[in-house]
Amino acid sequence: MRIPARLSTTTSVLLAAALVWPLAACSGEEEVTDELQVVGNPTAATPQPSPETAAAPEGVVIGLDGDVTAVTTAPGDGTVAVAVTDPARVLLYDRDALGEPDPDPTVVELPGPAEHLTVADGEVLAPVPSENTLARITLDGDVRLVPVTGEPSGAATVDDRTLLSLRERKGVGVLDGSRTDPVIAGGLNSADDVVVADGRPLVLDRLRSAVFQVDVEGRDVGVGLRAGQGATNMVADDYGRVFVTDTRSGAVLAFSADPLLLRQLYPVAGGVYGMAYDSGRDVLWVTLTARNEVVGFDVRGGEPVERYRYPTVRQPDSVTVDSKTARVVVGSATGEGIQVITP
Repeated sequence: MRIPARLSTTTSVLLAAALVWPLAACSGEEEVTDELQVVGNPTAATPQPSPETAAAPEGVVIGLDGDVTAVTTAPGDGTVAVAVTDPARVLLYDRDALGEPDPDPTVVELPGPAEHLTVADGEVLAPVPSENTLARITLDGDVRLVPVTGEPSGAATVDDRTLLSLRERKGVGVLDGSRTDPVIAGGLNSADDVVVADGRPLVLDRLRSAVFQVDVEGRDVGVGLRAGQGATNMVADDYGRVFVTDTRSGAVLAFSADPLLLRQLYPVAGGVYGMAYDSGRDVLWVTLTARNEVVGFDVRGGEPVERYRYPTVRQPDSVTVDSKTARVVVGSATGEGIQVITP
């Protein structure tokens, strides 16, 4: 594991104390009572709506039929996977093809829309929560549909095992063939995504606006921390940290995975939502949906430092980056296609 210049930050220490609390996990899949919860029926934060675009998007825009729900890039060959609605499908673009004016992708049909895309071991993992299905897509376009109960919402791999966040079952499943029993649960009101940082799995609970450790071997949800007032997305970096967008409060939070501690809290105006991490340059890309912008932050030091800012397509809910070329792809959730930016 590489070590950043500084792990902690002096940015808004009082804000950190106000926005992050330790949370205890408990066994079972029952509704969790949170003494720090300020409303009786919490709702998950959603991306702030975008205005009409006021500036021409940076780079090249590739038009698509339907809304983009997720994007990701294969770390090896740079294949870009784009999840689109109406009809639900995943489009696979060759790295070199994205430089063309009208690239022709490989089209993979899905039984329903995918919320997240993750590349692992040469496959695109595309959970389809509405159909209780995980689509495993090769980079050549072959697809295998695996039935998974519990509304699979996110996917990650650790030690050759596939982990799935299961929203309805409020836990994390370890996929064994087509089975995810028993589910690792306890202390969660929702399981909306799962990532692995420095070998440590963590699960995002949007209803509790919190991040929890997951002990796969012990089949237990471990320590959790409140992540602001409306956590929406998370991504891991190469320093053993997990970045979380707090969309309601307007901030990017960084947690160390082991131990689970808040390391940075950086206010960002404009409706933070989607994120992607460039491991080649240690740049965190964050979309600002209320401004139709994407911002690149250098995250090697004690607090993020803005390096790039570009106008985007409308409603830029998703973003990915090719760590080899630094090329950024932004997805529009209002039918304006994908945007290809070369910083």
